[in-house]
Amino acid sequence: MYLSPLRPMSHSCFYLSGDVTIHPSAAIAPGVLLQADPGSQVIIGAGACIGMGSVLHAHEGILEVEDGANLGSGVLIVGSAKIGANACIGSMTTILSVSIESGKIVMPGSLIGDASRPVPELQASETSPPIPASPPIPAVQDFSYQPTTPTPQPIEEPESIPDTQSASPTPFPDPTPGFSPQVYGQAGLNQLLSTLLPHRQPYVPPSQ
Repeated sequence: MYLSPLRPMSHSCFYLSGDVTIHPSAAIAPGVLLQADPGSQVIIGAGACIGMGSVLHAHEGILEVEDGANLGSGVLIVGSAKIGANACIGSMTTILSVSIESGKIVMPGSLIGDASRPVPELQASETSPPIPASPPIPAVQDFSYQPTTPTPQPIEEPESIPDTQSASPTPFPDPTPGFSPQVYGQAGLNQLLSTLLPHRQPYVPPSQ
């Protein structure tokens, strides 16, 4: 968180109001306001250092800054509280009726003692939103080559082919004695042969 620095004062005085006690060795920067309501008291211990522009307002009790405590610029303390010895309060910090232990360090820009903002709600609002879970990474398939053994196929034997050469041919029946085969188209055949071969004798079927 960025906090803009305070501008230096044009004068070196600070303001007191009410019952305020300051040790001579304390260092009070310009522009500091020390105010005590009626019935309350502000006490600044030895060696304490209060930064420029800080406001210490005692209300319904005693507001004490013990020895050696350091308050940064722009610190606001309201109510009844005690800043322990050698404690360090960062600049632009607001403390509402809460005591700080001795030697404790408070980060700049802190808000302590605000009853309107409970600590659990404050932590929940300042925490970062949850990070959504990343989607699952799909499994990588293995496409590497894996040789496989071929399955032997049964050899089919060819069907037996009948041996026509070794088989004896079927004999034709002998022609009937005295039978003369009749040839159809004898006249046409003789005419064709006489045209193609004029010197050839006409075809005469052999006699049985």
